[in-house]
Amino acid sequence: MTIGSIALLLSAGFTACKKDKNDSNGGAIQSTTITVENVLNAQPLVESGTFQGSGSPALILPGQSTAITFSAAKGEALSFATMYGASNDLFFAPANPGIQVYDDSGKPIEGDVSAQVKLWDNGTRLNQKPGATVNHPGTAESKNISEVTGTDAQGNSYLAASKLVKATLKYNGNSTFTLTLENISGGTANETPLSPGVWAVSYIVGGNLLAPNPLFTNGEPTANGLTNVAEAGDNSALSAYAKSITGIFTPLSPVLVVVYNGIDNPIYKTGEPDRGQGLKALAQQGNADTLAAYLKGKPGIKAVYVLPAPTTKVLLPQIGGQKGGIVSQEINVSKGDRLAIATMYGFSNDWFFASTGNGVDATQKGDISTSVQLYDNGTAINQFPGAGVTQFNLAGTPLKENQPIVVVPNPNAFTTLPAITGIIKVTLK
Repeated sequence: MTIGSIALLLSAGFTACKKDKNDSNGGAIQSTTITVENVLNAQPLVESGTFQGSGSPALILPGQSTAITFSAAKGEALSFATMYGASNDLFFAPANPGIQVYDDSGKPIEGDVSAQVKLWDNGTRLNQKPGATVNHPGTAESKNISEVTGTDAQGNSYLAASKLVKATLKYNGNSTFTLTLENISGGTANETPLSPGVWAVSYIVGGNLLAPNPLFTNGEPTANGLTNVAEAGDNSALSAYAKSITGIFTPLSPVLVVVYNGIDNPIYKTGEPDRGQGLKALAQQGNADTLAAYLKGKPGIKAVYVLPAPTTKVLLPQIGGQKGGIVSQEINVSKGDRLAIATMYGFSNDWFFASTGNGVDATQKGDISTSVQLYDNGTAINQFPGAGVTQFNLAGTPLKENQPIVVVPNPNAFTTLPAITGIIKVTLK
């Protein structure tokens, strides 16, 4: 997916406010340029992982079950793959993009979703009659992945996948689900163990999934280690592939820049609740307009800017090798001036990046990225970043809470984030 194809919902930027030409402290005015970049190397999968049986070997035998717990936003889906053990190269998986977990109104889906599980032929081995007597690995072939419906290419018969694997979805609250896979093939003509498997959830951005075919593509050759699962029940290679494309994706909202003198950081203070001046709108919706308008003209405030990225408004991360979003603004500063910024971690409930403490010396030059930290505004209940059904930029409505502003821990309750400098870069020159 290219940057140009992504339509995001964050607010447009606020018009820059001009600084007075006269320096009230009598200092020499100098021109500098602030540049803010989204330098995150974005990944398409929110989460991925493995599942297996409880025994040794870790097969899921008839009558046994396993569970997958994950987070998802509306439009995101759960994909997985596990071997039909008593075959040469068949595997169970939902059709892409995976099992849907919300209905069209955004209500979590619960109960039996077995109808969404399908049986697939990996296309790398000729199929023998399924059963315990199958010889592994069998005779090689080179075909594309295809769905098995009733009979395979060699004429062997199969019950519907939903008669062999029962899938039950449970909503745990706060955008988390558990999918239980139960092997119900016992006593059927297609009795089989299930192998250890791999699961994945793709980010959704502007209504489009970044990885709509996370583990395989129907009608195309197998890839990325799926053959190891389908032929031998070995999930290590496919797991490694999924892990390599699992991580963080987030835009940054139009950046608030404030130049001030003789006062403390006017944007926020840790340990205190949101001041009700507009930071909440920035932290929850990426809209800095209200806070910028409030700060303009207040004592000690010398200039206020909101910097939207051209075309996209938000600063998108690096996607598919394309450079991330960047904004710049020329500002006039003098000795004693301080500078602070704020921008939303777009795929969160109310996290925002901001200058630590009392900002930085506005007259300095160079990379000041280490002066930025990630904070929790304390006004909305947190969910997995990029997989929360109440996150504003994923078409949700944040759930209220009332907590003081704090630094977001890393690792946190949901994930491990890259270093701040691996997400946002701020320079003065």
